[in-house]
Amino acid sequence: MTKEHILNPLRHNVIVSVQAEHGEPLSKPECILALSQTVVAGGAKGLRLANPENIRTVKEYLPDIPVIGITKPNHPHPDPENHVYITPSLWAAESLCQAGADIVAMDATLRPRPNGEPLEEIVVCLRERFPDVLLMADIATQADADNAARLGFDVIGTTLSGYTAETLDKAKDQQPDFELLAILTNTLSVPIILEGRIWEPGQVSRAFDLGAFSVVIGSAITRPHLLTRRFVEAAPALRTV
Repeated sequence: MTKEHILNPLRHNVIVSVQAEHGEPLSKPECILALSQTVVAGGAKGLRLANPENIRTVKEYLPDIPVIGITKPNHPHPDPENHVYITPSLWAAESLCQAGADIVAMDATLRPRPNGEPLEEIVVCLRERFPDVLLMADIATQADADNAARLGFDVIGTTLSGYTAETLDKAKDQQPDFELLAILTNTLSVPIILEGRIWEPGQVSRAFDLGAFSVVIGSAITRPHLLTRRFVEAAPALRTV
């Protein structure tokens, strides 16, 4: 697909992140496929999927749905605020391209990457080897976004705002980073995607009012154990007396 064919269906629409952590009951390609088919039936125009096996499975059955691919470690990093772990290397990014991802998303913060790989060199190599695959920068700050735009990323997402050491305060109120979104949509010409801590339809509307190109929703749709926990915590047995 061309860049326009990939991005046009996502414009002013919802992308759903369909992921399950290693060891969770839904962490199987067939479960990820079923969830993906379900959210597409509900109107999602794009998917964000982790790891090549899941991407290959979903693209076989949903070939026309744009997929943003990432890699994540099987086990949480012990110090995630200070380390790059989303698609951290050229090898990881290439594995997503080979699996059929239409867009490869990677940590594009200014933090050092594993093995000292420069982000700029990863971008150059991917452009040469996989010219039809778009690149998405997962960022946490305006400085990250400015650098990503300079490197030529096709889209930029607020994915990591609230998840790096310098932005942890952003996550305290469990609200999306609308402030960062507004800054980026007003200063950059690159499509900006809002991602992170989106729980209510009203937040989606506000994101588009602020100029978001697309909105990625994950846990509020595809993490049933987290949804269950929100209700269970309101039950008398768990209330603090």
